[in-house]
Amino acid sequence: MRRLVGDPPLFGIALALSLYGLSIVYSAGQTDVPTVATHAWRAQTIWIILAIGVSFAVSKASVRMLDWVTIPLFTLTLLGLAATLLGFGCGAGTAASTKSWICLGSHRIGQPSELAKVTVVLMLARVLSAKKDPPKTLAELWPAALVVGIPWLMIMLQPDLGTGLAFIGIFFGMLFWAGVSWPLLLLIASPVVSLIGAVNVWIWGAWFVILIVLVYRYRPYLGEGIVLVVANFVMGVLAPILWDRLQPYQQKRLLTYLDPTADARGSGYHVIQSIVAIGSGGWFGKGYTLGTQKRLAFLPAQHTDFIFSVVGEELGFVGVTLALSLFLLLLLRTIRIATRANDSFSSLIAIGLAASWFVHMLINVGMTLSLMPITGIPLPFFSYGGSFMLASWLAVGILMRIASEGRGGRTDFAV
Repeated sequence: MRRLVGDPPLFGIALALSLYGLSIVYSAGQTDVPTVATHAWRAQTIWIILAIGVSFAVSKASVRMLDWVTIPLFTLTLLGLAATLLGFGCGAGTAASTKSWICLGSHRIGQPSELAKVTVVLMLARVLSAKKDPPKTLAELWPAALVVGIPWLMIMLQPDLGTGLAFIGIFFGMLFWAGVSWPLLLLIASPVVSLIGAVNVWIWGAWFVILIVLVYRYRPYLGEGIVLVVANFVMGVLAPILWDRLQPYQQKRLLTYLDPTADARGSGYHVIQSIVAIGSGGWFGKGYTLGTQKRLAFLPAQHTDFIFSVVGEELGFVGVTLALSLFLLLLLRTIRIATRANDSFSSLIAIGLAASWFVHMLINVGMTLSLMPITGIPLPFFSYGGSFMLASWLAVGILMRIASEGRGGRTDFAV
């Protein structure tokens, strides 16, 4: 088994998640009224098989080979993202108003943003591992910021807020693992905090005072301190402008997060139906394929964005606990691979992929419970979608290779 798979526990966890997800995609299509999810499980089965094949192929490539192909793959990703903005982009499903897919005629080819999550991790790991010591100033972080910032900006122009959040999680997760100090991480995040805090002038003002104190305590170079203060001020000014540039459905999603009942039959409908579905599942659920909210198609996007709601309604607390436990094992195994990697490049890759999965899980599960804004971000290995399934298993293949070359990789089978 070890010769076939670089890390049997990781492969087993990913396979269990994929099969669990496939069973839920099948159930999501069992409704009393026709929906687009009816036959989704068939395509999902094919995608899983193809994705596992890709994973095996990638696991045979050495880490040195991954390093060599990082720049070409990153460049290809940027070209793909640019294509979505230059007339070849289109939307689909709940993201019909975006330009996330590359389309030729009426055919959707794929989502470059899904591949970008992997290639950005590879490129960022390459940049951060090139230096012996971790970045200690803002100036030293510019190369890393550009690696993430350029594709992030392209994705936000599609616009795809959910994927954009995943990139932010990857960025900060890898910086932390690279040894960047907490104060510096907080200063880097400060413009985003200003952007969010600008919803209320008093909140933004209080944060600005805290920022001044942080800059004084951390004592960055004078130019860096000025740039930070100016960036936070600009973000506060731009907040209302950026809000106006959001698509109407995106504005409604964010407002719904604050009060779903304010528009129960409109923008709040999705999350209300999700909460009802999960809450009605109880301890053991209503039974596999028997969820009433799902069967009556009251639950929106039940095979994609809100697939976790199907788990809660039909399999209850037990099914939810099983799914979350598998995800926890996936993250723990990935972190273990990172700690046992032979070099910083490999270790950073593992943490970046773990950060991507964690952000997806946190936001997707959170939005089904109204704990997070609805951003249309899929659940790894569960949500229907070929591009995301391929990207997820591509990450598994890379991790299996890193594990096979890591310390104790050929004898350690413990999760």
